[in-house]
Amino acid sequence: MTQHADLVVTGATVRTLDARGSTAGAVAVRGDRVVALGTEEVAAVTGPRTRVVHAPGGLVLPGFVDAHVHTPVAGRNLLNVWLNDLAGPGAYLDAIAAHAAAHPGAPWVVGGGWAMEHFPGGTPRKEDLDAVVPDRPVFLFNRDVHGAWVNSRALEVAGITADTPDPSDGRIERDPDTGEPSGTLHEGAAYTFNDRFVPLPTRQEWEEAILAGQRHLHALGITGWQDAWVTPATLEAYRALADDGRLTARVVGALWWDRHRGLDQIPEFCAQRESAPGGRFRATSVKIMTDGVLENFTGALLEPYCDGCGGHTDNHGLSYVEQDLLAAAVTELDALGFQVHLHAIGDRAVRGALDAVEAARTANGARGNRHHIAHLQVVQPSDVPRFAALDVVANCQAYWAQSEPQMDELTLPFLGPERARMQYPFASLLRSGARLAMGSDWAVTTANPLEEIEVAVRRTDPENRHNAPFLPEQALTLDQALRAFTSGSAYVNGDEDDAGTLAVGSRADLVLLDHDVVATGEPPADARALLTAAAGAVVHDVL
Repeated sequence: MTQHADLVVTGATVRTLDARGSTAGAVAVRGDRVVALGTEEVAAVTGPRTRVVHAPGGLVLPGFVDAHVHTPVAGRNLLNVWLNDLAGPGAYLDAIAAHAAAHPGAPWVVGGGWAMEHFPGGTPRKEDLDAVVPDRPVFLFNRDVHGAWVNSRALEVAGITADTPDPSDGRIERDPDTGEPSGTLHEGAAYTFNDRFVPLPTRQEWEEAILAGQRHLHALGITGWQDAWVTPATLEAYRALADDGRLTARVVGALWWDRHRGLDQIPEFCAQRESAPGGRFRATSVKIMTDGVLENFTGALLEPYCDGCGGHTDNHGLSYVEQDLLAAAVTELDALGFQVHLHAIGDRAVRGALDAVEAARTANGARGNRHHIAHLQVVQPSDVPRFAALDVVANCQAYWAQSEPQMDELTLPFLGPERARMQYPFASLLRSGARLAMGSDWAVTTANPLEEIEVAVRRTDPENRHNAPFLPEQALTLDQALRAFTSGSAYVNGDEDDAGTLAVGSRADLVLLDHDVVATGEPPADARALLTAAAGAVVHDVL
């Protein structure tokens, strides 16, 4: 007796993204598996109780996998102060004031998503926040989560004054005339403030934040991700959601390396990994942030930053983990079977990360742990072939590879023309034999894979397509970008046997788009997800 499918999609082109680039005219799902591909094959398993979605002109793809995302933090901001979709200080302050008025009993106002480009020098001031929230502390991470905007009350709570020294891994922005803290905290100054003074969410609040983030990601066709900043608190929340079935995505957690500690924290990672042994959530990666970002001059560069006026400074940026310790950490983690997820923005950070992986391979041999380096903003040409040689995955945040105000005003003048041409060398990495994965870094930028894929292919802002392409020689083809955001990221997560491609017997992680951007050549960002299935369960549906 034929077992009928639970769900079939007909009329759409099914692009399996397998090695042959196979296509089919329909797909059928039963339970958590793909059970048929092709019009006749799907018709044979369609029964009276099968849900049939007829989508002529649509496109079915494997579910997207985001290799670098901050779901708990983004979800928490969605539930508090969400500034990511707003443009400019006036809109920010209106939203902050409205949230504060709607939550008069909340002891703090928290959230984030403001963009540096809207403030002189990328540094907002406390006085603007004081005008809308004078009665309680405000702490708002910026969009890239490398700095925070605070009001006077927050500075008072933390005891930060003109006499407070900068931490070794960050900077307190100060008024140039008085030396008083002006309202922006960079890097370690923001992180330490957040850890010490901002009230910690409860486990229930973290669970609600992850679920809010999951809803947003599923609505974009994302069925799995790697969380690039998992703390003991968010680990506990993920584990609870996985245990009771509310986590419908497949997630790998990258445990957060505390840069103020050393190798002594590795046994704790082993215990955390054992506490999340499998299923929908695994804690098998460790995230090490090796430097900051270029916009606040903390990204680590081999040569010093330019001064924006044709000269140079004496600032090479910051390295958050000393090189010998980084090599020792990667070597020990690799020996213990951990994957290492390395943040590296500047060329010195990228080289140091590659050197650390090379040290691990020299000590341990090739262990297949799929280490990857995220962001890769400035990469020296001589380091490009080392990715393939060391089997390091290039974890690309493609949306950043465009001309926009933050790039034009806060980055290019301080890199200089030679280094500016070394940014986001996706095509060079692929030509050299490197494997590419893609991640959004949401909520730093959009979580929408179709917008990110469009930038990878066109190197322009989907909202300003008339702009000149940014280093167009580094553009990917649409097929290359789709594979990076599916099978490439599934590989990073150790899930490529069940995710990233569609085949009979594979897990039914898939997304239906409203039109076939491959066949039509239309801009990818103009498509939208109509239906997302994760392990066969429909988790997003606007049909």
